[in-house]
Amino acid sequence: MNVLELAEKLNLKVISGNEGLSNEITGGYASDLLSDVIGHADAGNIWITLQTHKNVMAIASLKDLAAVVFVNNLQPEDDMADQSNEENIPVLVSSDPAFTINGKIYQLIN
Repeated sequence: MNVLELAEKLNLKVISGNEGLSNEITGGYASDLLSDVIGHADAGNIWITLQTHKNVMAIASLKDLAAVVFVNNLQPEDDMADQSNEENIPVLVSSDPAFTINGKIYQLIN
């Protein structure tokens, strides 16, 4: 499944990184600790977090993640959205809390 298909099925709002909507999703990782994501997320994962600052995109790029999903209708800081566009890594927003969106994503990609 690619990022666009996931966004459409779960009614996620695409904020930035539109050029990466065709990125294939190989799995998911949920964490708010950047060091945890560096150590454990795999390339192609979709990252679920409440962190909205520019360092999130630096980690997403370093790990070659498919996309980042913010929970609870959180919005990225402007410089983070700009970097998302440069890196072609989509930033999506869900109105759901982390537990709920994690379950929905898990059901779709497994």
